[in-house]
Amino acid sequence: MNKRRAKGKSHSIRPARAGAPKWVRLTREEVEMLVEELAKRGYTPSMIGIILRDQYGIPLVKQIVGKKVTQILEERGLAPQIPEDLFNLIRKAVNVRRHINEYPRDKTAKKGLEEIESKIRRLTRYYKGIGKLPQEWVYDPAKAELLVAGAS
Repeated sequence: MNKRRAKGKSHSIRPARAGAPKWVRLTREEVEMLVEELAKRGYTPSMIGIILRDQYGIPLVKQIVGKKVTQILEERGLAPQIPEDLFNLIRKAVNVRRHINEYPRDKTAKKGLEEIESKIRRLTRYYKGIGKLPQEWVYDPAKAELLVAGAS
């Protein structure tokens, strides 16, 4: 029995808005500069969005600039090589694998690792299809551990 997928429609939805909100005083160029500066400090695209929301009062970068944070970073050559959602799944798999090495009889963790790695394989297929990952890129647990250790 797989109960991991939610079935309801109840969730929050962003309000539809044509342009930038009236309370945002920053111009398009200033927002792009902020995104670039935060990326150079080592923040991920999602963290950049959170910082802009919480500290600068920018609810959504796309409303002001017309592009998403990752698109701005790609134009400036600052985008991460591996998409952020895939990297987070890889990090989670590395942590679960480390846990399994310490507690080899943990069957629930083994099942969880299988599901995480399945998600990784599905996402890599998607990203290869749209060209975000090279066709020869393959998920390897040993390389993944090095990748996560290098990023930390």
